[in-house]
Amino acid sequence: MRREDEALARAAAGALLAEAELTPKPGLPDTREADFGALRWSAGSLVPGLAAMAAAARRAPEGPSRRLRAELGSIGRSTERSMARANAGTALHHGALWPLGLLVAAAALEPAEPPGELPAVARRIVTFTDGAAPRRPTPGSAAASRYGAAGARGEARAGFPHVRRAVAALRSARDAGAREPAARLDALLTVMSTLQDTGLLHTAGPHGLRLVQNGARDVLDAGGSATAAGRSALDAFDIRLRAAGLRPRGSAHLLAATLFVDGLWWRGGTPNARATIRAGRREAPVPA
Repeated sequence: MRREDEALARAAAGALLAEAELTPKPGLPDTREADFGALRWSAGSLVPGLAAMAAAARRAPEGPSRRLRAELGSIGRSTERSMARANAGTALHHGALWPLGLLVAAAALEPAEPPGELPAVARRIVTFTDGAAPRRPTPGSAAASRYGAAGARGEARAGFPHVRRAVAALRSARDAGAREPAARLDALLTVMSTLQDTGLLHTAGPHGLRLVQNGARDVLDAGGSATAAGRSALDAFDIRLRAAGLRPRGSAHLLAATLFVDGLWWRGGTPNARATIRAGRREAPVPA
């Protein structure tokens, strides 16, 4: 396995941890309640599988193809099982592997592409079907079918529009002078405000989804998390979601994907195996 493949995998795992460390996240686990030892162990368990996805894409001379799609699917399912075993049967990052795995594969497949183009490369990969994928519906796919939502697969087939919007929101907040945690929170809220989260639809139906979307818009309309009014709205939103038991995990997964893409862009698209993404600041790569 090439060093570049492991570097991409570790950058993706670092993005997962950066998302987890971000606080306060409305309705989502963060430093106020999460077991970060378990989260680090879980993120680390994904690194071999993510590196294998990168290696599979890098050795695909024909580019996106049915064969590559099937190989990525097989690696992904094996990695999900390994993650569950590493966490005593609990897949702490269940669902995050789909966007991150596709984007890692996209970065390995087209190393010369600017990071901002990776969602489009991922879209080309998922135009092919994975014939070995389980045919039984998942709660998310059942909710997508019932309510006509795009779901995780629809998000990928559209070229991850929420990742693109979140990257733009992240940069806009930075340009406006927001500190890094506030910029990342605004990126998360941007995703929450429009994402048709099938996990929420499954557990809380359209009413729960609207509560999340409207609450996120309220915070952004109040000026975002960097302003006093926006922070007050964010705190109230967080309280409402926790009281209602609403967990917008789909938005958290897409924030991790956003931080992965943003991290590659900031480092010029060439991650270093020891470079990390940290909540609250961006760190330069450590020379090898």
